[in-house]
Order: sequence, then structure tokens, then C-alpha cells
Amino acid sequence: MLKMGVSRVIYSTLIILFLASCSEFRELQKSDDWKAKYEGAMRYYEEGDYYRAIALFEEILPVTRGKIEGEKSQFYYAYAHYNDRQFLLSAHYFKNFYETYSRSEFANEAQFMYAYSLYQSSPIYNLDQTSTKEAIQAFQIFINRNPESKFTVEANQIIHELQVKLETKAYHSAKLYHQIGMLKSAIVAFDNFAINYPDSKFNEELQFLKLESTFLMAKESIPSKQRARYKKVLEIYVEYLDDFPGTAYKIQAQKYYDDALAQLEKFQKLL
Repeated sequence: MLKMGVSRVIYSTLIILFLASCSEFRELQKSDDWKAKYEGAMRYYEEGDYYRAIALFEEILPVTRGKIEGEKSQFYYAYAHYNDRQFLLSAHYFKNFYETYSRSEFANEAQFMYAYSLYQSSPIYNLDQTSTKEAIQAFQIFINRNPESKFTVEANQIIHELQVKLETKAYHSAKLYHQIGMLKSAIVAFDNFAINYPDSKFNEELQFLKLESTFLMAKESIPSKQRARYKKVLEIYVEYLDDFPGTAYKIQAQKYYDDALAQLEKFQKLL
């Protein structure tokens, strides 16, 4: 019974505090005193009540333009959206801030946070990567403009992380063509991957799949095209072994080479 009584007291106290807080917020919204609203917005921000902070910042931004409070309001308005996990909006407001207040002490951080907000909105690798590419571009521009910034090291690390994500998406996309039997598209995708990611750990596997795709395409071709395509298998095999002499796919690659060579010998006998 005592515990139940204590719980009721705590609950009642919380209700009273909540109602008082709501009343205070409503009074601030009704007030014509922009300074009181500014102080309230900053207080709500510090308390982590980003919804109320955003609401008050929105009311005072038009009347504080050109004032030091206006600069801070716009900066923390962007951060409030970021902390509320509204990353696309925070990106927009951080960009708006550093373009408006280019000489501000907060401009460098705002430009970094613009890119960082885009980074936070970047989805997993198998979804559309538009925001990932935008984030990479934004971080690169930030580094170029601010090579000595305290955020530069982190920006470079994030660029690498995002590039790995794009590489992983390209890898799976290329393999998908092969898996569903679109062999010509797969070969093009494997070549493009090797050009775009020459140092990738995935190249050994994908270049083997290029050999396999070429062999399968030759095997499935009409007779008039088979001879040229089997010759292509031999060329790709030699290139593959030159690039990856210790490949884990050596036995299977050798089999494709031997089978292609056998088919070419049959063509030779028919001449």
C-alpha cells in the first residue's frame, strides 16, 4: 500500500509539472517578447525538447534577422532538426546557415553538419544511394575549402566509409546480372566495376564471373558466333591468371579454359 501511495504521488507530481510546462510553452507562444521566446527556445533545446525549441525558433527567426540572436537561432534551429533526426531538413538548414552567415564562427561547423546530415540520411547499400553520393560530394567540398578544420579527419573517414558502401552496392548489382542470366549486361557491369574500383577486394571474384559469363554466353550462342566467343574465353582466362595468379577460382577457371579450347579444336577439325 505504501508503494502504491508513493507511486501516486510521483505520478501526480509529474502530471503537475507537465501541465505547468505546457502552460509555460503556450504563454511563450502567445508572447510578443521575442527575447523571452529566444531564451525559451534555447532552454528547451538544452533540455532536449527539440519539438518546442523548433516551434519557438520558427517564430523568432523573422524578427531576429541581422541580430546575434538571429544567427544563433538559425544555427540551433538546424541542430534541433538534426537532434530530432530530421536529417534532410537539418541538411537544408545547415546549408542555409553557412551560406547566409559565411563569416560566422559557426560557419565551418555548419558546413560540416550539412554533409554529416546527408551522411545520416544515407540508406543501407541495397537502396537508392543518391544521398550517399551527395554526402560524399559535400564532404569533399568541405575538405577542399577547410583543409585545416578540426572536422577534416572525420570527413575523410566518412568519405571512405561511404565509398565502400557504393562499392558494395556496385558489387551486388553486377553479380545480380550474372545470377539472373543477363550475361552481356553482367560482363559490362564487371568491366565497369574494375574501372571504377581497381583496388577492390571484389575484383578477383567478379573477373572470374566475367570469365564464367563469357563461357556460358559462348556455350549458349548460335553456331556462327561460338568460335569467336570461345576465343574470347581464352583471352579472358590469360588476363585473369595474369592479374590473379593465386586465385581461389583457379581450378574452375582452368576448366572453362580447357572446355573452350576443346570446342575450338572441334571447329578446327570441321574446316
